[in-house]
Parts: sequence; structure tokens; C-alpha cells
Amino acid sequence: MKILVAYVGGLDVDKAVLDVAKQHAKAFNATLYVASSMERVSEREQRSLEKVEKSLAYVKETMEAEGISCETHILVRGLTPGEDIVEFANDHKVDEIIIGIEKKSKVGKLLFGSNAQYIILESNCPVVSVK
Repeated sequence: MKILVAYVGGLDVDKAVLDVAKQHAKAFNATLYVASSMERVSEREQRSLEKVEKSLAYVKETMEAEGISCETHILVRGLTPGEDIVEFANDHKVDEIIIGIEKKSKVGKLLFGSNAQYIILESNCPVVSVK
């Protein structure tokens, strides 16, 4: 089984998303793909890219220490994060996607957020949302 984790880094929900991913990976003997999407990387975004790289390296090290097969990916393809995650899932024949949902206003709760909504509606596999 292959599980894709849409990882942002720096959000409160990231730990909960990784905890669920760890549980699912152990239960299904799955390989984790932890991916973070950036629409572009200019000089301004270079610092953010370095921060994401360090976070992903730590996630990979932590998962592998627990015996979970893990690959990390930074997606910079000019797509929105939602499009990037769905395309990556299709390309790698992922069986499940795990995403984080941040707590929002009443109207925001209705829509989750454009990226999460896109992933939920367009994915060809089950999507687990974690808050």
C-alpha cells in the first residue's frame, strides 16, 4: 500500500497528520510519501524551501526510525498545492491521501480551504482529513 501525506510544515495540524499517517503505515505495512508543494521558488521563497527541506528530512528520519518506509518530495511544478498533490498521487498510484484541515470560521469550515477541497473532490483514491 502507498500513502501520500500532504505536508505543509509549520502548521499546528502537521503533527496530527503525521500521527495518523504513522498509524496507517504500520497497520497496512505501507510506504509513506510525504510531499510538500510550492508553486515556485524564487529568491524570496528560498528560505521557505530550506525550512521545508529540513522539516522533510526530520520526518523521514523519524518514520524510518520506527521501521516505516518513507520517501519525501518537494513538488515545484507551477501547480497549486491541491493540483500538485492529486497529480503526484495519480503518477505514483497512491492508495490513500492524508491531509490536514485547519480550524476556520463557520464559512471556512464549510469549504475546508481551496486546496483541501480540490484534493477531496478530484482525488482518485480515498482522502483522510485530519484536524
